[in-house]
Amino acid sequence: MQDVAKAVGHIPSGLFIVCSKDKNKNVIDGYLASWIQQVSFDPLLISIAIKPGRPVYHTIKEGQVFTVNIIGEHDKSFMKHFWKGYDPSNNPFDEISHTVTESGAVLIEQAKSSIECVLKDVVEPGDHEIVIAQVLNSYVHDADSRPLTHVRKSGLDY
Repeated sequence: MQDVAKAVGHIPSGLFIVCSKDKNKNVIDGYLASWIQQVSFDPLLISIAIKPGRPVYHTIKEGQVFTVNIIGEHDKSFMKHFWKGYDPSNNPFDEISHTVTESGAVLIEQAKSSIECVLKDVVEPGDHEIVIAQVLNSYVHDADSRPLTHVRKSGLDY
């Protein structure tokens, strides 16, 4: 299996921080994601592969607004908070510059850009679920920066 998965890891992807605000607990949460892709022009849709149990997934499935913050090459410093996860009692959003829009979208100000979304559908093909999300709005924070890309050693691990 290792040989079969090697080339799959060579599929490049971006790096993103997916965020949401739990309106009941008034807590902002997020996780590092790499499997995100546009899947439709009309309506404007993206897909996100999410492993069940990830932070923010419960709020996404409840239909709350969430954001995909695109990490740029210009500033990766905020990514370190999410690389291996974090203790919920030490919320990284206490240190990360961000804005919460009226709709509840969490915009990381150091990101290249942010995409405001809402759940449209979920598909469960394997150990990750595929969220199909409708794009509601987008925000460009640094127009000159290039998106950060990531290539894995194997298709069997992040």
